[in-house]
Amino acid sequence: MKLDSAVANILPINPANTSVSSHGGGGMSSASTSKITTKLDDGTDKYFFMKTGSGKEAESYGFGQLADTPNKFFLVTDFLELSSRRSSSTPSAGHSLAAKLATLHTTPAPTPEGYTKPMFGFPTTTCCGDTPQENGYRESWADFYADNRLRFIVRRSEKSNGRDKELHDLVEATCKTVVPSLIGDDHLNNSKGITPVVVHGDLWSGNASRGSIGGKGSVEDVVYDPSSCYAHSEYDFGIMKMFGGFGLTFSKEYHELCPKTEPIAEYEDRVALYELYHHLNHHALFGGGYRSGAVSIMKRLLRNYGDRGEL
Repeated sequence: MKLDSAVANILPINPANTSVSSHGGGGMSSASTSKITTKLDDGTDKYFFMKTGSGKEAESYGFGQLADTPNKFFLVTDFLELSSRRSSSTPSAGHSLAAKLATLHTTPAPTPEGYTKPMFGFPTTTCCGDTPQENGYRESWADFYADNRLRFIVRRSEKSNGRDKELHDLVEATCKTVVPSLIGDDHLNNSKGITPVVVHGDLWSGNASRGSIGGKGSVEDVVYDPSSCYAHSEYDFGIMKMFGGFGLTFSKEYHELCPKTEPIAEYEDRVALYELYHHLNHHALFGGGYRSGAVSIMKRLLRNYGDRGEL
């Protein structure tokens, strides 16, 4: 496969000594991933990872538009030589995935330019699958999650699947009653609220592995394909729960380093609330059975935390 000239222009390589091969899946139908292999002047091989996507929404902000296929955009990074987390016989060097994630989740997010304290949101759009997310800054985590995630994604779903009164009304009832009851700013951490931290945003088993950069150096636990924002640390556990997570050992080690938010008794329900977004996002992207998963979560949470008349 020939290397696109726009990519060749940004890399310190000789296109004549460079090849491109398909590598794995892009995660969504609009994206594809490739391995770029080039021979350097000293005779050694250097590897890069490239992800391309079709259409304007696939643009990697600030990284580039392909010249030879101008309707596609690209992102190029160092290549991660991956091996399965479960099947790898090579012990992982450095900190475990649980320890790395706990460190991320106990480090306060930076204060955005123009603000006086950390905020919930992100300085740029991030995508969860093919969904470009609304990351405008909010002081309140409950407001951010209700407006920028749940109400936002049900609007996307209606564009894809048509108006759905039951789904719309359930989301609205969840935002009005369940969200403030479970993750309200005056409720979490004994009314002290929570500090925004960087979250991965799409942390399921397909976005975690063991690997080394460029196939060199030690093999360690790595994650990739993030959908990041500044959020509640427990937000990452929603997508984990939806797709099976990383096991009891992972959870135990993680929570020893990053304890569950108070009230601990409501932890599982908060995770279910965060899982809801991903069911709605998958429904917006793929339709089908993901609707039933979202409806089931909302009806259960509304029974426990909502007004009886809203079911």
